[in-house]
Amino acid sequence: MTTADNITRQLKALGNKTAADHAQRFFKTGPGQYGEGDIFLGIKVPVLRKLAKEHRDIALDDAVELLQSPLHEVRLLALLIMVLQARQNGGAVYRAYLANTHRINNWDLVDVSAEHIVGAHLFENARKPLYRLAKSKSLWERRIAIIATFYFIRRNQFNDTLAIADLLLNDKEDLMHKAVGWMLREVGKRDLNVEEDFLLPHYHKMPRTMLRYAIEKFPEPKRLDYLHGRL
Repeated sequence: MTTADNITRQLKALGNKTAADHAQRFFKTGPGQYGEGDIFLGIKVPVLRKLAKEHRDIALDDAVELLQSPLHEVRLLALLIMVLQARQNGGAVYRAYLANTHRINNWDLVDVSAEHIVGAHLFENARKPLYRLAKSKSLWERRIAIIATFYFIRRNQFNDTLAIADLLLNDKEDLMHKAVGWMLREVGKRDLNVEEDFLLPHYHKMPRTMLRYAIEKFPEPKRLDYLHGRL
């Protein structure tokens, strides 16, 4: 039995059917929904984070094997382990991650990993891969592109976030509207002028959800001015 098999058995033993049923609904796993066909065990994220620390020294190949699982929490654990491993082996983890984006196929999987693996690796490297991802037909690769820039935002670098937000302004997916709006909000928390310099020429054509997320922390009068197109 492989390392991945043993870890999967451990996770199955921790499953909770009630929590799994709730997750199936919350993560939209029904026919035609963005998470169609995903299978949940019903394990809370803090438990998975603790297990990731326990298993952080497994081989990267074993983590990648876990990432192939049909079970959502097994894939999530794989990514949490890869995030920890990226601190010492960032290039290899980054390459493995991009080779398996088809397995990073729900918003929580992207959000716990893209910043720490893709963003961290590209911080001191050419950032062209982000723009390839932003133009992908895959919703999840596009989300990886914008969420990866959170690593840059935390270090007060905003240009790539704004450029990718511009590319994604007309995205048809609500999950992308939320992600772009969230990252714009994070820019504004650090430099409101930079965020508004982007919003003012764009907010009239932004999807409503994107705009609402972007201005969520604005003072109420200014927030209403944006929502009612008075700027």
